[in-house]
Amino acid sequence: MQTKIWRFGLAMAALLALAGCASQKPVLYPNSTLQQRGETAGNQAIQACMQRADAAGLDYSKGNVARRTAESGAIGGAGGAVGGAIYGSATRGAIAGAAGGATAGLIRGMFDRNDPAPVYRAYVNRCLAEQGYEPIGWE
Repeated sequence: MQTKIWRFGLAMAALLALAGCASQKPVLYPNSTLQQRGETAGNQAIQACMQRADAAGLDYSKGNVARRTAESGAIGGAGGAVGGAIYGSATRGAIAGAAGGATAGLIRGMFDRNDPAPVYRAYVNRCLAEQGYEPIGWE
């Protein structure tokens, strides 16, 4: 039983890591600054501004996937405990419900867009604007 739980935990951690990999970045309007400096310089400016935001202690992620996984696990655990109590083992029901709920929350979170936190986005947009670029959105 312990081995199955560890394998399940490792699989969930791997899925969570994959979910966090798909990040967005700013899209720049082709103004005179971008035209003069070129796409490569624009991409380098984006990377530099994102690194500055990271160095300032701002977190790209809002934590949606982890939060929803925890919420779903708690809801599943409560529901499983009730079902287990009715059928003879509240503990086993709670464990099964929590595992199922956490898995559902994780998978739901993986299909959500991985939008940057509003403060992170504003910081990067301002950094780019101070260099003459015009971010028009993120994708």
